Amino acid sequence: MPPTRPFVTKRILIGVVLVVLVGCGLGGAWWYRQQTEKKVIRGSAKDEFVITAGPEERERRPPKHGGWPMFGYDVQRTKAAPFAHRPPFRFLWTVETHAYIEFSPALVDGRAFVANQAGRFLAIDVKRRKILWEKLLRRCIASGPAVSQGVVYLGVMSLKPCHRTQDRSALSGYLLAVSAKTGKVKWRFDTAPVESSPLVVGKLVFFGSWNGRIYALDKRTGRVRWTLSTGEEINSSGAYWNGAVYFGGDGGHLFAVNARTGALRWRGSSFSRFGRREQFYPTPAAAYGRIYAANADGTVYAFGARSGHLLWARPVGSYVYTSPAVWKRRVYVGSYDGRFTALNAATGDVVWQRNVPGPIHGAPTVMAGLVYFSTALGLRTSHASRYIKDGPRGTYALDARTGKLVWRQRHIGQYAPIVADDQRVLLVGATRVYALVPRKRK
Repeated sequence: MPPTRPFVTKRILIGVVLVVLVGCGLGGAWWYRQQTEKKVIRGSAKDEFVITAGPEERERRPPKHGGWPMFGYDVQRTKAAPFAHRPPFRFLWTVETHAYIEFSPALVDGRAFVANQAGRFLAIDVKRRKILWEKLLRRCIASGPAVSQGVVYLGVMSLKPCHRTQDRSALSGYLLAVSAKTGKVKWRFDTAPVESSPLVVGKLVFFGSWNGRIYALDKRTGRVRWTLSTGEEINSSGAYWNGAVYFGGDGGHLFAVNARTGALRWRGSSFSRFGRREQFYPTPAAAYGRIYAANADGTVYAFGARSGHLLWARPVGSYVYTSPAVWKRRVYVGSYDGRFTALNAATGDVVWQRNVPGPIHGAPTVMAGLVYFSTALGLRTSHASRYIKDGPRGTYALDARTGKLVWRQRHIGQYAPIVADDQRVLLVGATRVYALVPRKRK
């Protein structure tokens, strides 16, 4: 007997449902793959690449006793220094600060200015190893000082040191300006917590804040010249190039702002995954007419400094919190999975990559053909969704062209590696600052 019509209809409905479920499953698998795969965009030297705008192309003649005036060395934040010191080094002295030093000191006219996460702010005579003045701010400091014309500028965070779980609307911070000679406060600008290292260009000092604003203050008086609301927390420090300042935001956007007026020029974005973007926490670097910005999603992005166009993107590790260093048409970054990578500044292609025993958090430094970086201890957390290496502290110097290991200092390091002037090198450990000089070769 032939099947009845209701039975045939039921079989058709079951078939349709199965087809729909299979289609939904395939579509979901495709969407999940799209969201999780590492995206690569390859660049070209033909697009907004100015070969004469790199740090190695600028004529740099540092004055006698000149040094490291702010995080990143220059206003472009390239972390490429003109000094000629090379290892092996000889230790001269050390100063203990008794808490983590997250950012490298500023080093100007033989004086080092360093702050730690417990709020201790020091001025050290680096020749005599003498503490010239000290301020106990009793607040978290997770930014680096900047020095200009005898004044030191420093971003200060909340009362409860480095605690980010409380109600942020109740938190406060400020930008502080003090005399480099005496430590006497010249002015203080109160706002939300400031995790952004000050950028001093001309008569202005630029910084970002947890309240989502980018500020430009008169560096002499502390008065507001302009402010821009971005809609997302600004922990990145700014970089400057050709009349604009560039800041990364925790909402996954990069902001280009007119340095004179505060007008927004363009806004770039990181890749979106599952409907969200990860933060541009590291400070961008400006070179070759481009802005190089590392994102916590493990990708380094290159944007056109004028246009804001995304020129290339290259995944390099699990998490990237290191601000890029730029030198000789290469971009250097480290990642939490213990990889240090050199990228072609024009295309984003990997030039070389080296594995090290621990995670890399702080920005690298390039000096005399070597690139320095430190590995950190204690970064692994149960809340991480991607791999974080668990290894020892250390500071490394690699040949910047080849990635070959040239020098290593075991057990000293954590965040930032070194700064220098024409006399000596300052190596930054977890809580200590060390003064080094090149060892004379026989």
